[in-house]
Amino acid sequence: MATRYFGKPIRRNEDPRLLTGQALFTDDVHLPGMLHAAFVRSQYAHARIAGIDVDEASAMPGVLAIYTAEDLGTYWKPGPLLLPPPPIEGTVFHARTQVPLAKGKVRHVGEPVAVVVAESRYIAEDAAERVLVDYEPLPAVVKIEDALLPGAPLIHEGLEQNLNAHVVQRKGDYALALAHADKVIKRSFRYDRGTAAAMENRGIVADWDSKSEQLTLWDTTQAPIAIRNGLARMLGLSEKQVRVIAPFIGGGFGPKIMMFYPEEVLLPWMSMKLGRPIKWIEDRQENFFATTQERGQVHEAEIALTADGRILGVKDTFLHDAGAYAPYGLTVAINSQCTLLGQYDVPHYESEFRAVFTNKPIVTPYRGAGRQHGVFVMERLLDIAARELGIDRVEIRRRNLIPPEKFPYNNEIIYQDFEPLIYDSGNYAVALEKAVELIGYEKFVKEEQPRLRAQGKHVGLGLVTYVEGTGIGPYEGAKVTVEVSGRVSVATGVGTQGQGHYTSFAQIVAEQLGVPVEDVHLVTGDTAQFYWGAGTFASRGAVVAGNAIHAAAVTVRNKVLQKASDELEAAIEDLELVDGVVRVKGSPNSAIALGELAARANPLRGAVRPGSEPGLEATDYFGPERGATASGVHAMIVEVDAETLLVEIKRYLVVHDCGTVINPMILEGQIHGGVAQGIGNAFYEELVWDENGQLLNASFMDFLLPTADVMPHIETDHVDTPSPLNPLGIKGAGEAGAIPVGPLFAQAVEDALADLKVEIREIPLSPNRLFELVQEARATLESADG
Repeated sequence: MATRYFGKPIRRNEDPRLLTGQALFTDDVHLPGMLHAAFVRSQYAHARIAGIDVDEASAMPGVLAIYTAEDLGTYWKPGPLLLPPPPIEGTVFHARTQVPLAKGKVRHVGEPVAVVVAESRYIAEDAAERVLVDYEPLPAVVKIEDALLPGAPLIHEGLEQNLNAHVVQRKGDYALALAHADKVIKRSFRYDRGTAAAMENRGIVADWDSKSEQLTLWDTTQAPIAIRNGLARMLGLSEKQVRVIAPFIGGGFGPKIMMFYPEEVLLPWMSMKLGRPIKWIEDRQENFFATTQERGQVHEAEIALTADGRILGVKDTFLHDAGAYAPYGLTVAINSQCTLLGQYDVPHYESEFRAVFTNKPIVTPYRGAGRQHGVFVMERLLDIAARELGIDRVEIRRRNLIPPEKFPYNNEIIYQDFEPLIYDSGNYAVALEKAVELIGYEKFVKEEQPRLRAQGKHVGLGLVTYVEGTGIGPYEGAKVTVEVSGRVSVATGVGTQGQGHYTSFAQIVAEQLGVPVEDVHLVTGDTAQFYWGAGTFASRGAVVAGNAIHAAAVTVRNKVLQKASDELEAAIEDLELVDGVVRVKGSPNSAIALGELAARANPLRGAVRPGSEPGLEATDYFGPERGATASGVHAMIVEVDAETLLVEIKRYLVVHDCGTVINPMILEGQIHGGVAQGIGNAFYEELVWDENGQLLNASFMDFLLPTADVMPHIETDHVDTPSPLNPLGIKGAGEAGAIPVGPLFAQAVEDALADLKVEIREIPLSPNRLFELVQEARATLESADG
């Protein structure tokens, strides 16, 4: 009987290499004659550059070159706009993208002004400190709310105001919802900035070989093929002359999909100029300025309801912080706008946002990519509505869930993939009830919480729902080959940053070809191995690349069966693939090994018959018509120390629906990692800026991250609603753990501090900010009593 691999918790193929130090990361690349680069970065958030003096630095022994914007000549150009705005009627959009080196003006702290190339990183860093830049400081725009005020400093000349975009989307008629509402609730919400803080910072090694006229780039990118194409265009090379390798990457989380970072543009150019390989590895402090960030939004929202808690409509107006430049279009803000609708049947919706430029680092997607903001607004509105209407918080959600018979459900607005926001499938009520049961909701509310409160403990429960748009196009491809050794090789264009691709993709192939998972060799992120693809982002690896791999594997399976049918003189329907051989069912002695079959499919003599192909190999592609919608419910129980306001998570539960599960163990790992980042974003991680745009906590000494001692045990369960949009029925899961944690945390802490009537409308909270909110609530209560 054939071994089943799909859906099994198989240990990861890649872990032995990672655990024994055999995996290649960018900083592991050491080439003969390699030089090192260090960047001179702006100390000001907003300033004119009056002059740059490189004389002292250039005279230092070991310094080969120093480049400023003026030295780049015609190579100096603003980067490309990666994504134009979606086709939403009435959209106003002003594109302003980052430059390789600042020319005339800097627009955020850490923007590169010059680059030093030297024999060692030590020399390059020392020389960078001796480059003298004459700045003329300008007033900075730091707060989102200040960006569009009359008289605000202009960040980009040529614009009348600091407006990146203005977008309005509507479903139904919100005025009609207001006219029929029994209750209208209005609130302001803030979701502030965070940084991905990946274990591995960014890094690049560029090597130009003038004899072969080949450029090789090792890059911590999530999109190697797009980087190859762009660099070839910029450098005047053929795409065949550029090879980009994205090796093992210590966490991507979205910022590494950004292109083109100044370092990516400059290192290949400098390698070609100097004729030697050059390495640049970002240090941790640089990462706080030079790598993109996310999250900053301010919302004014309202919800119209009937007396029994039915949602009639929602209106949301918000400002989105794009940072100093906006190369990634409107992806984050559109995600916020769309994800706010959540799992709920909302007949009327009006959403308007303005994306604004500020003197802070660039904003691009970071795990969740704007979805957190929308979920936070909707779930907080429902919590407040439940309280004011006297309805249980689970019940108000239950009453508004989209029922199964309404799928596919059209939300009638445009999503980030430029397609209508249509939920393909879901079974929301089942997931909600499962979460309620597993967290012990009724028992906690009726028995445990009153008992613990009587003991003076502040305990609370949170429960929220969410959706995640995943698996968007345009496409991915894969090549599957049976080798004469009997092993199977797979090449795909997506990169990997720890998601377990080497195992989950191997399981897809093993299922079709009947070989052990460990006999499937995967190559990802190497443009010399696979030519076409988009990249790893938007929880699309398993959905899009996985289905491309499946399609190629099915084709190879059919070739294997046809060739074996010819060799064994048996009907195809009488054959089976088991443990690396093709055999006649019920007759194990009539068999041929896959390796032998591959050799016979590539003969050294004779002719290949017309209409057939040599070898057992296939290349195929998959592009979904639109994204698949994953969903889930998170629940948690917390205890808050009334004196220190520290929060201890007692239980954490995730009930998730990502369609068909390839590997449940890898899926759990993805969810656990997402929850960890979500907890950090909700309570620990806060970027603190002063009025001049200076980041005050740009180190791990001051920027709090959750550590193992504060992470709870995470319980998981699943509801499987296969997506009808792809053959495997998969939905993405990469961001699900992170998306709803903010409102979940807020609801649970509010519940724990119910006697103080604290209302939490901002994230990240931070222990200090929670202390301030509690003090304000106590003062309000004392004033009311007085």
